Amino acid sequence: MPVVLNEDTSSLLSSAGEIPQVNNEVSKMIKSVFAATAALSMSAGAAFAGPYVNVEANSGWTGSDYSGTATDFHIGYEGAAGDVGYYVQAGPSLVSPEGVDSETVLSGKAGASVAATERLSIYGEMSFATSPEDDGDNGYGGKLGATFSF
Repeated sequence: MPVVLNEDTSSLLSSAGEIPQVNNEVSKMIKSVFAATAALSMSAGAAFAGPYVNVEANSGWTGSDYSGTATDFHIGYEGAAGDVGYYVQAGPSLVSPEGVDSETVLSGKAGASVAATERLSIYGEMSFATSPEDDGDNGYGGKLGATFSF
C-alpha cells in the first residue's frame, strides 16, 4: 500500500516516501501493519514458493477522522535461496483519499528474511510508489526488523 500524494491532492498514507506531518499517526499505524505483514509473509516462505496475487486495502484514521484508503493489486513471487526467504511484488495501487477523486499509481515492494538463530529472524523490505502527477516525485520506503519467538 505505498501511497504518495502531492500537496495539491490532500494527504493520506504512505509506506514509501514522505508523509505530511498531519498524518504522522496514520503513517505509524500503516508502517506497523506493513512490518507485521512482512514478518508473516516471510515466515510462510518456506512452505510455499512461486507466484501469488496479493490484494490489500489499507485505510487510515487520525483520531476518528477517516483519511482514506489505498488498495494494492499486486502480482508477486516468493521463494528461498539457501537460508534466505524472499518476495517481490508490484502492480497498480488505487489511492482513494477522503473527499478527493481516486487515482491509480504503480507500487511494489521486495523483502527478505533470514533465521539468525532458532528463535530470532531478521527481515527487511524496500517499497516504492509512483506519483499520480507526471512531474511529481516517486516515493520510496524501507524497513529493517527482527522477530524473536518465545
